[in-house]
Amino acid sequence: MSRYIAKRLLAAAVMAILASAVIFLIANLVPGDPVLAQLGDIAASDPATVARWRAKWGLDLPLWERYGIFLGGLVQGDLGMSIATRRPVLDDIIQYAPATLELATVAFLLSLAIGIPLGIAAAVWRDGWVDSLARGLSLLGVSAPTFWLAFIMLAIFYGGLEWAPGPGRLDPIAFPPEGPTGLFLFDSLWAGDWETFTDAAAHLVLPSIVLAAATIGLITRTTRAAMLDSLQQDYVRVSRAKGLRGWTVVMRHALPNALVPVVTLGGLAYANLLAGAVMTETVFAWPGLGRYTFRSAAALDFPAIVGITLVVSITYLLVNLVVDMSYAILDPRVRR
Repeated sequence: MSRYIAKRLLAAAVMAILASAVIFLIANLVPGDPVLAQLGDIAASDPATVARWRAKWGLDLPLWERYGIFLGGLVQGDLGMSIATRRPVLDDIIQYAPATLELATVAFLLSLAIGIPLGIAAAVWRDGWVDSLARGLSLLGVSAPTFWLAFIMLAIFYGGLEWAPGPGRLDPIAFPPEGPTGLFLFDSLWAGDWETFTDAAAHLVLPSIVLAAATIGLITRTTRAAMLDSLQQDYVRVSRAKGLRGWTVVMRHALPNALVPVVTLGGLAYANLLAGAVMTETVFAWPGLGRYTFRSAAALDFPAIVGITLVVSITYLLVNLVVDMSYAILDPRVRR
């Protein structure tokens, strides 16, 4: 097991270095001039101002030299300075990451809580009304565009019925809870501030449902397919022949063997939720990494774009590493 984990860690480290090179190359070769984006047309028409600006941000250096400087800073935990905010990129990411982490985690837990039971029920009652409902909801969740679903949810439950609070993490008159993490649910619980906890939870409902919609569909379909395959295996028939009850066979024998593909999809889905919340955060005015990424891309803030993309890549690598280790726990054949 130790050798298995060591190999995965080494592979993840190599992939992280390769990813940093590819990300830096692509971010610095995309069309667009950051000088015009930051200085404007009038200031950009002055050659002396442009030269000073390029020298300040290292844009006058060769690409390979810029990458060497970036890699040297990366080893020390320095992702560079944001051109737009004039702050270290790492500080910006630390500021905006808790909001995205909280939203993605709630959406992921919601996806598991709905998708796995729905997939199991669809497989057990195959071709029944439960199966039809599960497949219909899966198709709707996967097919509905995120921005459309977000606007529809806001229009109905906030603008029309007034059941849900407006965009943002808290009401405009509320103050963020004092705490060490920046996760409003955890920090409000830590401080015993139940009013803020209720407010933060209410603001999470609509964006988490919108963000989780596609993931619920994928997990439901994957769980259904894996369960149908497991229920047709010989060990399930033997269990039933021994007189075990139906749900005992399903939950204790069929489900554990069907979880391997679900774990794979779940890990990738969680990383995708962390990285793919741009539209949801924009519509719901959620101050997370998605909005920060959008503003950085609009401003051609190359250091911020590279830093965010690299963090997302490392997140995918870490999630894949956890998934690989979970294989060894779920399936003894992997350990051997």
